[in-house]
Parts: sequence; structure tokens; C-alpha cells
Amino acid sequence: MPNLQALRAAAAAIGVIGVVAACLPAHAKNAGAANPLPAKQDWCERVTPRLPGVSVADCRASGLQPTGASSRKGIPILMRTVPAKTARSGEARRVLLLGGIHGDELTAAAIVFHWMKWLSMPEAQAMHWHVVPVMNPDGLLARKPQRVNANGVDLNRNFPTPGWEKDARHYWMKTTGSDPRRFPGQSPLSEPETRWLDEEMERFRPDVIISVHAPFGVLDLDGPAKAPRSFGRLYFNRVGIYPGSLGNYGGMHKNVPVITIELPNALAMPKTDESRRIWTDMLAWIGRSVPPQKSNSANPGAPGQQGPKKALVEH
Repeated sequence: MPNLQALRAAAAAIGVIGVVAACLPAHAKNAGAANPLPAKQDWCERVTPRLPGVSVADCRASGLQPTGASSRKGIPILMRTVPAKTARSGEARRVLLLGGIHGDELTAAAIVFHWMKWLSMPEAQAMHWHVVPVMNPDGLLARKPQRVNANGVDLNRNFPTPGWEKDARHYWMKTTGSDPRRFPGQSPLSEPETRWLDEEMERFRPDVIISVHAPFGVLDLDGPAKAPRSFGRLYFNRVGIYPGSLGNYGGMHKNVPVITIELPNALAMPKTDESRRIWTDMLAWIGRSVPPQKSNSANPGAPGQQGPKKALVEH
């Protein structure tokens, strides 16, 4: 028969370990876990079948790492960080590149995987990159890919633009007819995806944000920079300002240029030559139109100054 005193001591020790583990922050709980690669492999195996022209091998070779953040359903948000290699200290543009904020815009995530293969180009190596190809894994991995996340929120209407509480709901009900695909949420930053992105913008302090969407085939710009004429066959054409959108929040209220790249098709990728032209034109535009932070205005929080926007599409 086991020694009763020994069993009680063992049970007490297990209880202490459980209490300590419960009190640890999430990153500390995972510190002793297995190598994160199996989790990334699983992520790649789940995500890439939805993405045109992206293989599991492409995903595994992409250099993506967990950010510590997850979607509403607990799917990790992965990011690749690539420091500048050729720019002098303080002169590297800091670029935050985002794809797949809307889960049903498959090409908007897929093209970012292709672009990551070209980060070794000299023009790209002069910049400091944070790259998130899939901002809305819930929407992408829904039974049928959907614009919104698992909580039914359009992440691109959930950012805390001034007057959000009054404007976002009113706009959603009156202008979109309460379109469930464009529900802005119950409050700004109500979703873990948008909360993480807002925190990432504060941590990284990007000089420019590139947000990829589809399928309207245009470029848009919010914030203090000279607009590009074109990236490849995509020409500049303002698409409107919407309560809670990333462009409105980042460009107009945080004074960070936000380029929205609208690919022409949400399901079919551009040809490789066109994808590369968009990429190289984008790099050239950043190099000539976006100053590094040491050259930025002394008042970085001032709203960007732009004229009124033409309401072209509801995106």
C-alpha cells in the first residue's frame, strides 16, 4: 500500500506547480514547450490550401514566426521580421506590410508570400520590414472564406478613429444597410486582431503601412506622402474614407502613410511579371516618397493633410 504521507506531499507539489503555471504570462507558459516549428508547420498546412499559388513549402520557407497574438478563434498571427542590411543607421524606412485583413480576399494574402521571396532585392534590403501575410486567419479558414473574423466583425472598420462610437454604427446602418459583411463591432479594437495590430504600430513605429486588398484594381493613399501614379497596372484612384478603417486611423489620425493596394481579382493571382512590377514600383515609391523617421516632422501625431476623397467603392 502506498505511503499516505508521501502521496499527500506529491499532491501538494502538483497543486503548487499548477498555481504557478496559471499565474505565468502566456509567453512564459510557452517557453518550455516544444519547438514552435511543428505549430508553424500545422499553420502552413491549414492556411496554404486556401491561397492561390502558395505551397506548404513556400510557407515553411517564408521565415514567419509567432507574434504571440492569436485570432478570435485562437489561430496564431505570424509575422516575418527582416532588419535593414544596407541602409545607414537611422536611414532605413520601417515598412509594415499586411495582407489578408479580409479573409475572402485570397490573393491579398497570397501575393505577400510571393513578395517575401523578393525581400533580398537591394532596394528591399535598405528597409526594415515587418510582414504579416494573414491578418484574419479566422475569415480565411472559415468553411467558406469570409470577409469578417470569427466574431462577425469587419476588422477594417474596427480601428479607433475619432468619433468611432457615433460614426461607425451610423455609417454601417445608414450607408451599408447593416450589411453583416461590414459590421464594425461593438466597440473600437474589440477584436484581438485589431488590438494586436494597434499595439504593433506603437511598437514598430512604421514609416509606411502597406495594406493589400482585392478586387477593385486600384491604389489608394491616406496620410502625409505624395501619392504614387501607379504600381504595375494599378493606378491611383481614391476609394473613400470610412469610420474605423486602417487607412483612416493610420493615415489621417496617426500621420503614417497607408497605401492600400487593391488587386484586380480576389481569387486569381496576377501573373508573376505583374506581381513583380507592383513590388518593384512600390519599393521605388517608398524610397523617393517616404522619409525615414529621423527626417519626419517634429509633430508626428498631427493629422495628415489631404483633400477630400472621391467615394469610389465601399471596401
